[in-house]
Amino acid sequence: MSAQETPLQETPVQETQVQETQPQEPRAQERNPPEAKGARTLTGRVVSDKMHKTIAVEIERLVKHPTYGKYIRRTTKLLAHDENGTSKEGDVVTITPCRPMSRRKSWRLLEIVEKAAQR
Repeated sequence: MSAQETPLQETPVQETQVQETQPQEPRAQERNPPEAKGARTLTGRVVSDKMHKTIAVEIERLVKHPTYGKYIRRTTKLLAHDENGTSKEGDVVTITPCRPMSRRKSWRLLEIVEKAAQR
């Protein structure tokens, strides 16, 4: 055999397997999961639980005074839907926005962070 007549070496051919993908779920479920990652949440203290399936949550925040630079404590009272009536006055809770349920109630209880001390 001369240099020009060298036999070609055959390389083994690997078979590729095609993976079947699962059918995707409808997009409506992706858009509104019950607790979307990164959803807006607020944490506050329950100041009233006297209403049926409704709690009043006081959200506290610090705002810097424009002239003097002193931080001032500001509060906002929001009504939140508590389906099972699990939270009591004094509990620290996390709430998240939802569709409006009444004129002032457009938040719902997400979780109870800390229970109030028993009297």
